[in-house]
Parts: sequence; C-alpha cells; structure tokens
Amino acid sequence: MPLQISRGGRHHAIAELELTPAEAEQLHAALCYALGEQPPPPDAPECRQPVRYPGGRQRY
Repeated sequence: MPLQISRGGRHHAIAELELTPAEAEQLHAALCYALGEQPPPPDAPECRQPVRYPGGRQRY
C-alpha cells in the first residue's frame, strides 16, 4: 500500500508500506481508536460509524 509522508503539510515522499494481515489489523484498530474522538465524515467506512449500545451509550 502506498504511504505518503508529509511534514507540516508539505509532501516529502511516497513509500510502500508492507504489512502482514495481523499488522494491518493492529494498524486499523489503532487508527480507529485514535480517530474515535473526532466525528466521522458521512462517507466514512463502517468501522467509523457510531455503534449504539443498549442503554443509550454510543461509541465509535
């Protein structure tokens, strides 16, 4: 997967990121957790959509 590297909003390089399935799952979970406090955009993937739990609790 291509990974764009930038700093201060300026593009520096594009590198190939190779992950095992387990590493990809860990990265996916970490990114969803890191972005959890921000509201997801309307076109966000399913993992970023709010989940409603019994009792009214909501979590991303």
